[in-house]
Amino acid sequence: MTSIDLTESTRRVAAVVRGIEDAHHYAPTPCPQMPVHLLLAHLHGLAIAFRDAARKIDGPTTQTAPDPSRLELPGDWREALPAELENLAAAWNETGARTGTTTAGAQTMPSDVALLVALDEVVLHGWDLAVATGQDYAVEQQALDAVEQFCAGIPEEPGEREGLFGPRVPVPAEAPQLDRVLGLSGRDPGWRPPIH
Repeated sequence: MTSIDLTESTRRVAAVVRGIEDAHHYAPTPCPQMPVHLLLAHLHGLAIAFRDAARKIDGPTTQTAPDPSRLELPGDWREALPAELENLAAAWNETGARTGTTTAGAQTMPSDVALLVALDEVVLHGWDLAVATGQDYAVEQQALDAVEQFCAGIPEEPGEREGLFGPRVPVPAEAPQLDRVLGLSGRDPGWRPPIH
């Protein structure tokens, strides 16, 4: 798993971000209680947190647990978020990023696990934002394989999934791989924004 490179996944999600219009800001997403603007703010914050986790920085960005009530989207988010996604990918390619342990979201974990969590967050929230705003989205094969393995490894017990995923959603075995991964993460692959 240490061969994972976030560059292509972050590039694809950055393209989705650039395609989001101001009119989408309060549109619902597959994440309950997180309309588009809050999900963008969450993605911005996690990109910074996992960038600093790659660099073993011990401070507010890595020691603060996620708090949806404190999410703030920067005014220049169309430039700032793609830039932070690029920085995130670059940080995990730096020497020493994948060795030892690190902290993100006030949770200490092996660095290679933190890299997988970062990839999972980027890939899944990329889909969340794309489907919420009517954009096409495809996941790089290597990233999809890694996220599938990660999601499949999270037990079904609610306590193990709390704060990470909702209950698994049944998806036919013959469904496309991305749909199966979404189901493992607690997402309905058929979710679409309500029609007004």
